[in-house]
Amino acid sequence: MAEPEKSLLQQIRDKEQEFSKKIDTARAEAESMVAAARTEGEDLLCTADKAGKTSAEQVYWTERGRTEADIEALKSAAEQEMKRASREGELNLPAAAERIIQYVTME
Repeated sequence: MAEPEKSLLQQIRDKEQEFSKKIDTARAEAESMVAAARTEGEDLLCTADKAGKTSAEQVYWTERGRTEADIEALKSAAEQEMKRASREGELNLPAAAERIIQYVTME
């Protein structure tokens, strides 16, 4: 038996249902893609955050090491300057004492 011919209205409804199914499928695929992209984005942000923290820590420790080395160099230079000034003062002590004596005794 042949299937009765569908009315124009029934044909339009069938097409609407077909397109509705296609739209639902496309929407589900799009939502799935968006969810996957969000997850990937969150993973990338997490990875970038970890890499940034690691880099910042590396820079911190490198600069801290340089700063400590600079401080030690400055301390060493100051100590050397102090020793030089002390030696120079000791060398000039007899001459200074002699000048003070001459000034006090008016010679």
